[in-house]
Amino acid sequence: MKKRLLGNHGPKVSALGYGCMGLNYGYIQTQPLSDKESIDLIHQAFNLGINFFDTAEIYGPYTNEKIVGEALVGIRDQVILATKFGFDIVDGKMNGFNSQPDHIKKVAENSLKSLKTDVIDIFYQHRVDPDVPIEDVAGAVKDLIEEGKVKYFGLSEANAQTIRKAHNVQPVTAIQNEYSLFTRDIETNDILDTCEELGIGVVAYSPLGRGFLTGSFDENVQFSKDDFRYNNPRFNAEAFKHNLTLVEFLKTVANEIKATPAQIALAWLLHRKPWIVPIPGTTKLHRLKENIQASSLQLSQPIIEKINEIFKIGSVAGERRVNVLSKNK
Repeated sequence: MKKRLLGNHGPKVSALGYGCMGLNYGYIQTQPLSDKESIDLIHQAFNLGINFFDTAEIYGPYTNEKIVGEALVGIRDQVILATKFGFDIVDGKMNGFNSQPDHIKKVAENSLKSLKTDVIDIFYQHRVDPDVPIEDVAGAVKDLIEEGKVKYFGLSEANAQTIRKAHNVQPVTAIQNEYSLFTRDIETNDILDTCEELGIGVVAYSPLGRGFLTGSFDENVQFSKDDFRYNNPRFNAEAFKHNLTLVEFLKTVANEIKATPAQIALAWLLHRKPWIVPIPGTTKLHRLKENIQASSLQLSQPIIEKINEIFKIGSVAGERRVNVLSKNK
């Protein structure tokens, strides 16, 4: 697989990364993967050319990092590994934000152990903490970089002003934001322009619209109450019906060029900027192979223009997520 430079000064990563969250967290599966099956799937991703793996302490919590850490034993020096901090976890549950500098350093130590590594390649603040100045957060990560425990600093779901403030203290290598045909906010809220100006890479999570853009859903789909899509506004009955019409268009385009809707959605992102890296996740090997093929799919300009028109800002029904953003300082 071709590689991309993540920003002007970041690491070279595979054009598509692998989002590990769904292996055991967030999405409720009919037949959950065992740890061994998850590890085997990560090995398959690596063997197929992916060298960029994304996890976080909150996924589980902690268990996802341990799965990823075990999977990367023996190949750790051949991959770029990202994890995240930013939440207060009490008795195994999220208890609000916590990006106090001492807490960040404690999380780093715990993540290093869980991941069975001596350095974290990209350490993201998972969500902006309204009670901690971003300059203090950047300073804490800068200390970890100087100690050799972290290589690069990242932010997730931060606004443009926050990105600039952090960047002034410690250069930000990557911004991880939800970005897909279904979620194009990053194009209109100055984040994409800010990243381009400052030479920051963009890591696109949920690039398949939480599964919607795979084209595998119909009106009869049902989600468990423990699956976070159950309460997602885009998956309520009225919004769902409208959004299915957009996916039908995607299926038509896919048929025209002998691809799949997921491949079109991922290829569209890859065509946006050379420093954008989608990180789709999956628990199925055939979906993994399908996604990887998108990295070599070429879209003509007329097709891109047609897709942009159908999926223009405001075309998707429902908010992307409930209370996804904290107030940025």
